[in-house]
Amino acid sequence: MQKFSISIFIIFFCSFGVNAQSPKFSLQDFYSYNSELEYTVDSIYNTLSDRQKVAQMIITSGGEIGKPHTTIKKLVTQNAVGGVVFLKGSKKQHTEDIIALNKLSIANKSLPLLYSMDAEPSLFASRIKGARDVGKTIDIKTEQRSDEVVTAINQELREIGVHHNYAPVLDISPNNEAIKSRSYGNTKETVVRLANHFIKCTQQGGIIATAKHFPGHGLVKGDTHKQSVYIDGPMQEVDNYKKIIEDGVLSIMVAHITIKNNKEYDTNGIPSSCSRKIVTSLLKEKMGFKGVIISDALNIMKAVTILDNAPLLASKAGCDLILMPQDEVKTINTILAEMKTNASYKRQVIQSIKKVLRLKVCSGVI
Repeated sequence: MQKFSISIFIIFFCSFGVNAQSPKFSLQDFYSYNSELEYTVDSIYNTLSDRQKVAQMIITSGGEIGKPHTTIKKLVTQNAVGGVVFLKGSKKQHTEDIIALNKLSIANKSLPLLYSMDAEPSLFASRIKGARDVGKTIDIKTEQRSDEVVTAINQELREIGVHHNYAPVLDISPNNEAIKSRSYGNTKETVVRLANHFIKCTQQGGIIATAKHFPGHGLVKGDTHKQSVYIDGPMQEVDNYKKIIEDGVLSIMVAHITIKNNKEYDTNGIPSSCSRKIVTSLLKEKMGFKGVIISDALNIMKAVTILDNAPLLASKAGCDLILMPQDEVKTINTILAEMKTNASYKRQVIQSIKKVLRLKVCSGVI
């Protein structure tokens, strides 16, 4: 069986790999039923061990302020990650790191990695040092300017080998200390119009877009990097996501925002990213989002590091991708252990893994 699995993997990697010239599927296929796509995803899933399957949900960090490259290489050889988000660094270094990791994945007979970046307009220059300055998100006022910005960002990401952009921000108001110029403005209409255009252009260009920070980080006080932050009462920014979901955004990032004084969606003191009420009941069931849900970073943000086993809580809440857990191997072990005793959770994890594999296939990763 292992020999068969390796053979199948090599076929998929060569046919649909990162550098494939004619990928069989595209991002536009993700939400459509396609029997061949279903078969492809199931075939890949069935070649993986339980550990390799759960690893598809884990995104570690690279770049100058991420984990050392030697650590990432070790995680790849341990089949402990499904992707890497690249933080601050030069284009040359990011490119070299991705090439090296792709070679290692082949040598290790691991599935190719999903590479991502926080390439919002306002953060772009800091993520890729030396890249063209595209200005701040708050300064984008027209669809034409948005197209110019997205074209520049997509080109840089493709040249480096990045598939997934954690952008755009749907938060209202540039006045929140964590958002500032990362917002499109202080009205829902402006934010939704320009963010939706950014998403469509990004995904038409072959890069996965991510709407964030659900359920809303603009109309709150504080920064989840530094402390617990609360939505007190109604969630005023949730409606921003309705049109975005209808029009096909492929991923949504859930913030570490705690909800209080809300009869239906009070999170009882835990962040939204770890709350099943928010991730599953609201985003998946009520709002009908069928794409990939990613947690916000779980390694340094004070609003979530105060919790015991936050990565497992985020997964149980319904997150498909677990972003930057402090300990990737421990996270996999805790998820596997929970799956053994919780049948409904096991079914949920299987769905998450297949969604991630589907995203990898449709983006040309595998």
